[in-house]
Amino acid sequence: MKAIVRTQYGSPDELQFAEVPTPSPAGNEVLIKLCAASVNPVDLFVLQGAPWNRIPGLHAKPKHTIIGCDIAGRVEAVGRNVKQFQAGDEVFGITGFEGKGFAEYVCAPEEKLAPKPANLSFEDAAAVPIAAITALQGLRDWGRIQPGHKVLIEGASGGVGTFAVQIAKELGAEVTAVCSTRNVDIARSIGADHVIDYTNADFARLGQRYDLILAVNGHHSIFEYRRMLSQNGIYVAIGGLVPILQALLLGRLLSTLGRKKMTFFIAKINQRDLVFLKSLLQACKIVPVIDRRYRLSDAAEALRYLAEGHAQGKVVLTVPP
Repeated sequence: MKAIVRTQYGSPDELQFAEVPTPSPAGNEVLIKLCAASVNPVDLFVLQGAPWNRIPGLHAKPKHTIIGCDIAGRVEAVGRNVKQFQAGDEVFGITGFEGKGFAEYVCAPEEKLAPKPANLSFEDAAAVPIAAITALQGLRDWGRIQPGHKVLIEGASGGVGTFAVQIAKELGAEVTAVCSTRNVDIARSIGADHVIDYTNADFARLGQRYDLILAVNGHHSIFEYRRMLSQNGIYVAIGGLVPILQALLLGRLLSTLGRKKMTFFIAKINQRDLVFLKSLLQACKIVPVIDRRYRLSDAAEALRYLAEGHAQGKVVLTVPP
């Protein structure tokens, strides 16, 4: 089979579309014939490796040569312990954060897969898992969103952000989306009640208070976010080195100084949330926003585009029949 592989840590320039052996599913795994995949910031991190992996002279080699997490396709075979799926089933999910997904055939754990929504194409389904689960868990589990809450979503036009706006609306919140001028129409089209164009106004200086702030790659200090919260408000940082470091180093301390909570998290991919999202997708209550589509063989180009930071929604890879 063909797959996107690398032999060392680095940039998308290290990737090759090469012939590799077709994997066999372990006891709890499902072998999937890939129909589509999507690229995520975590793929760029896995590709680059941690800083110590890039120190000259160490010659660290990646444990997994194939990268990629989000997948959608048809079940080809199942491991001996798999109970929920059989050959021919259409599924979506992730392989795991370590990768292995950008290949014509992919093995994934049964518990990280769900039946593909019948009304979605494989491309749409592949756009969902990591971004939508991150948005869902950030709002529901960490942000404790409630009907009527005023919610600010910074970075509302990216992969996580476009799902966050829609999920927050479905959960009954009043949503303010923050994005650039070119993305204002997208934010409105997916249901945002209010849209702030950060190129024209600094939302941190508008005097508004929010019950929940979801900062996807936020660009303000943790102290500015804290000032924007209501008395019992919660700030959740998603992505971005500086916001996560601030939340890690200062979040717990600031959370003890009153009722406002400051935190960050890393999503935990699970089947229960995939099934919940499937129900929303089938009811057309949330819709994947796809910016660009690339062939699997052009994964390096797709990752370069994602790294520029201007994607509107998701970037998807397709596998020609």
